[in-house]
Amino acid sequence: MSERLVEVSTPARIVDDPRRIVSDLLIARVEQAPRHPAFRVRVDPQLSEDPDRDVSTEEFHALVVAVAKGLVAMGVRRGDTVGIQGPTGYPWAVADMACLWVGAVVVPLFDSAAADQVGYAVTNARMAWAFASTPAQRAVRRGHRPPGGDPLTVWSLGFGPDGMGLLIDAGRAVEDAELEQRRTTNTAQDDATLVYTSGTEGHPKGVRITHANLVGQVLNIGAEYADVVREDGRTVIFLPLAHVLARGLQLICLAGGMTISYEADPGRAVAALAKVHPTFLVVVPRVLQKIAERIAATAQAKHLGWLWRRAERTAIAYGRHVQSAPTARPPVGLRLRWRLYDRLFYARVRELMGGSLDYVLCGAAPLGAELGLLFAGMGVEVIEGYGLTETTAPLTGNRPGDHRAGTVGRPEPGHTVRISAEGEILARGVGVSPGYWDPRDDQDAYVDGFLRTGDLGSFDADGRLVITGRLKDVIVTAGGKTISPQGWQSDAEAEALIAHAVVVGDSRPYPAALIFLDQDELDRQGLGAHAVPGLLWPVSEPRVLARIDAAVERANARVSGPERVKRYAAYSVDLVPGGAWVTPTMKLRRAHLLAAMASQVDALYAQGRELPGAGPLHDRNRKEPS
Repeated sequence: MSERLVEVSTPARIVDDPRRIVSDLLIARVEQAPRHPAFRVRVDPQLSEDPDRDVSTEEFHALVVAVAKGLVAMGVRRGDTVGIQGPTGYPWAVADMACLWVGAVVVPLFDSAAADQVGYAVTNARMAWAFASTPAQRAVRRGHRPPGGDPLTVWSLGFGPDGMGLLIDAGRAVEDAELEQRRTTNTAQDDATLVYTSGTEGHPKGVRITHANLVGQVLNIGAEYADVVREDGRTVIFLPLAHVLARGLQLICLAGGMTISYEADPGRAVAALAKVHPTFLVVVPRVLQKIAERIAATAQAKHLGWLWRRAERTAIAYGRHVQSAPTARPPVGLRLRWRLYDRLFYARVRELMGGSLDYVLCGAAPLGAELGLLFAGMGVEVIEGYGLTETTAPLTGNRPGDHRAGTVGRPEPGHTVRISAEGEILARGVGVSPGYWDPRDDQDAYVDGFLRTGDLGSFDADGRLVITGRLKDVIVTAGGKTISPQGWQSDAEAEALIAHAVVVGDSRPYPAALIFLDQDELDRQGLGAHAVPGLLWPVSEPRVLARIDAAVERANARVSGPERVKRYAAYSVDLVPGGAWVTPTMKLRRAHLLAAMASQVDALYAQGRELPGAGPLHDRNRKEPS
């Protein structure tokens, strides 16, 4: 029997490079291709008559320099923290790079961040300056001040006279030599950005990300995925630029010459794909789920749901064959079925996604093996990866043409991943943060020079990482069975009606689940169960419960007996991004949710829906631990 892998490393692709700080990336690109379209954007989104147009690298550089001079004139110093809050878009990119140019530390905040979240960042980061996109956001910023400091100076995140237009005017007297002296004073080890975690397990923690972290990731990822990020390529950034993955993607594309467009409104995402015809996208799994659900709903409306289900099974089988035996031709029957369904469905899916996509990178949450195989079988290769804010996003990733569904790939260049004796994933490398803003948060965060990720995992025989759960989400039942619920939850969430599934069972006789429904899907299918803002709404609609029963049974079929959910309760609830229960990227704040729903969890074991055929629950009358 071969020895189990516990550590895998990938050597850095780029070791000695003159580009040391983030601004060096833009300067090198300007020298290489000044007139290449770096962006295709609506320069001022506040002007409806402002059409999308190409913005060259040299145009972007000139605007960044002009805004950076204004920051110098206003008194922004090296090491000052500058907040940016606003929708994903070109103004965000300009403000971000201008701040980095003068040595400021950028503190990104989600556009949907609540006032108390903004206030926490202002005081904790000792913020002195800020950009914000709306009058309400600017008012909130001005209402806070860092400890012992003056009120914030807040500019509009736009090019008008109260925003970057003001800075450009203020900076006209600043000489090029003065600005260059400020720029080159920055070092690779300086903090470039302070990114606050979502606080899923407690208070948000400020993660220090250095210029070396960002530049090292940009150079190595760009070299490793050169076939993906290329000069003739195009991408649309949907993710919030407050997310480190989107920031990293933006810099990789800028350095590699891929033309960037933006779309902050999820409702216009499909239209953006048709307009831009991207060759590469970075998405979260929910985007792919929504596309698959839209296809299924369209087929159902045309009374072709049965045919789509066959097409879906064929695509998954085809994708599995391509991944397991990429050089072998699929069996004749599978090829013939694929050709039929390609004409009926798959080609339309590719057209819906812009018609030019070569690759999709999926991250930020588990994808689910079958969803990845479905898109691969339809002709869209989905590359799954894994990373954290603390690793400057990508830590591991599958490679184009070398992808295995259900894994998140091998370590990215310049990184080592280790599995501890407890099964925790540990990380070391070019992207790993040197620590947190508050040194107290560093306690227990690192061991033997490795970052503790808090995630559980293992390697397959080829050194690809498989995520198996969260260390703090592990459940130990009253019978002593240890359960990692992530796999079950992901399988259940493959049902379009289920937005989130949460397994509970600590010190209980068996696992049970809280099911939260996707309101958009309920509305689209006319199934009622409308969410009431701020209230839990128990769901009893028989058609909804029948579909949830089926999803729970499918998820149960993939785990061992003690891991199977015996009861569940379904709720419709208005889960506001960035609210008390979910982060701005819609990750559940599990600890907060379970604390708020303690009474519902207790009721679940006495009154929850028992699955048909689940067998007798021998502990039904047992008094539950408090």
